[in-house]
Amino acid sequence: MNAFQITSGAIDLEAFRRQLLDRSCGAYVQFDGWVRDYNEGQQVLRLEYEVYQPMAVKEGNRIIEEAIERFGISNAHGVHRSGLMELSDVAVVVGVSSPHRAAAFDACRYIIDQVKARLPIWKKEYYANGNAEWVNCRHCAPTN
Repeated sequence: MNAFQITSGAIDLEAFRRQLLDRSCGAYVQFDGWVRDYNEGQQVLRLEYEVYQPMAVKEGNRIIEEAIERFGISNAHGVHRSGLMELSDVAVVVGVSSPHRAAAFDACRYIIDQVKARLPIWKKEYYANGNAEWVNCRHCAPTN
């Protein structure tokens, strides 16, 4: 499966991996992004993602296509959550299968970095001190 999806439900990582199983490939790389409990000096209790889904899916699919062309991989898939998430929930997953490991690693890194930089996804963090804040993650990922 070569596609990008948005979901409001939990991501089944085993089912995700099975979608990318390809007997012609000798490498599989997967990135899982988890909700963590601390960010930029504040204790985080949970977070929420808002997504403009039509544009996010379209741009996510464009990124997948770019990675396939640029790195010569066989398969790539990504899923990003929307809505409220608790600590340790998987917020985003990207997987790549390829005949060779170097291309799989490079393509996976490219996809997650581009997703963070280009998709219309906004993150709101809820803090232990009672405050909540929309945070910009674009500085987290290079755009090359």
